[in-house]
Amino acid sequence: MTRPQTSRTVVAHLPARDHLRITRAAAVCASLLIGPSLVGAQRTKPPAPTLVLTGGKIFTADSARPWAEALAIRGDRIVAVGTTADVRRLAGRATREIALAGRVVIPGINDAHDHLGSVPVGVEVLTSASPTPDPSTAQVLDSVRSVAARTSASTWIKVTIGPQVLSDTAARRATLDRVAAGHPVLLWTWWGHGAVLNTAGMRALGIAEAVADPLGGWYERDAVGRLTGRLDEYAEWGALRRLYSTASERALVADLRAYADSALRVGVTSVQDMAGLVSPALTVRAFRAANLPIRVRLVRWSIPDASGRNEAEWDTVAARVGPRVVISGRKWVLDATPIEQNALRRRAYPGRPEWYGRLNFPLDTVRAMLREALRPGAAQLHLHVVGDSSAALVLNLMEALAPDSAWRPHRVRFEHGNGITGLQVARALRLGIVIAQPRMESAPLKTWQEAGLPVAYGSDMLRNPFYYVMGAVTKPAAPGQAVSRAAAITMLTRWPAYAEFAEREKGTLTPGMLADLAVLSQNVFTVPLPMLPATRSVLTIVGGRIVYDPGQSPIRTSDQY
Repeated sequence: MTRPQTSRTVVAHLPARDHLRITRAAAVCASLLIGPSLVGAQRTKPPAPTLVLTGGKIFTADSARPWAEALAIRGDRIVAVGTTADVRRLAGRATREIALAGRVVIPGINDAHDHLGSVPVGVEVLTSASPTPDPSTAQVLDSVRSVAARTSASTWIKVTIGPQVLSDTAARRATLDRVAAGHPVLLWTWWGHGAVLNTAGMRALGIAEAVADPLGGWYERDAVGRLTGRLDEYAEWGALRRLYSTASERALVADLRAYADSALRVGVTSVQDMAGLVSPALTVRAFRAANLPIRVRLVRWSIPDASGRNEAEWDTVAARVGPRVVISGRKWVLDATPIEQNALRRRAYPGRPEWYGRLNFPLDTVRAMLREALRPGAAQLHLHVVGDSSAALVLNLMEALAPDSAWRPHRVRFEHGNGITGLQVARALRLGIVIAQPRMESAPLKTWQEAGLPVAYGSDMLRNPFYYVMGAVTKPAAPGQAVSRAAAITMLTRWPAYAEFAEREKGTLTPGMLADLAVLSQNVFTVPLPMLPATRSVLTIVGGRIVYDPGQSPIRTSDQY
């Protein structure tokens, strides 16, 4: 939206519907009070704010003062929060005022764990409208056969599958070859752990029969040692890296811009991207070219091979990619998930009395990762830890390597972290662990909250943050673990900022913080629970600049003021 060239204050009213009506109001003047509660008279009046929001229900996510009625922005920062009357007294002749008409405002949502930059691969087959489909093997084979019959050879066929197909030993390379011999085929699990390729797909990605398992992953082999086509953990991600890195920069840029557009529509202003499935060089070029209006943190996710961990692939990439894009942190995946039964846990999996899951890396390698994280200036460590046994192993290693006081400043992150239960909760708190993107179906949110563990929302590609809020305040699969709506919104805003060492820049709506915020379509603190996922942003601001305005209403001048 273009700011008008005027010496008068501009007032934008937010009516009950999602469109914005913008009118012009009289200049407001007078002496000012400034600060978190606009107290402490000032002798010299500072520059007037560029934008004020008034007459709303502003959730600041600040525990000292969680609610306000209005706020003022100058440049890219919040300069005051308080009552409408007090904030209006700060305005100058060119200040723009947005009248919220009682709408709820929250800090910009910070998605602490996502995966950006996927692009279409050949023909992508959807067997269900669900984001978590679980088709049968027969359904998948029929779809692959049908697509192969009507597309030219060498066209990739990609099908999203669930645990049924992944666990079915009949749904492997040989079977896929029979239904689509000339086409490279990829069966990809929606939760990202496990994939199946046919022979043409393996050849296209350079996977030879004699390939060695990469560090942290493995290729499934039959009784005679032949590859079946199933790939797990870093074997899978290495293959996907080779596949997705063949995408054009133009296609990747288009996907990133489409992502940013959809993110702003739900009030997401920051995202922390686990950047690994596209090569570092292409990742940097695409983000620079995309010039996204949201803030992006790229977390280094190196893909090991048979020779080692391969961290050096990020060494030549500058930490600052663009004005809103930075690179920091390092991620390692230590175990998988209960879905494919490879998360390492204390209890055996149902139907498999001798199987407890597995740790992707040898203990000595995990110890080395942790030791390196203690070095001064080391990247923040993000460990994908799901099982309770893998969580206990990491905590044991941390305690053996250094005292709690040495660990706390590093804020080691457990991505997902659902294995932090029982006695492990107090240990994690002492060590300064931050939990990001917990699996909602079993996360003990109330226990973590009462203990004081920081918990940060992450979408992990299921990108409706208000669906997450609904789950957090109902917890149908974990009775007694529900949290309040205010706590859930804090998990979307304040704690993700803390999880990236940015709590002094964003995550709360207080003076001095970046002016990143969202005006919501409904009151998420009172609306009936089933309606929460329908919440949208009707105005999204990043750094004091309106970056999403669905009404896109022209500014109308009125002389009645």
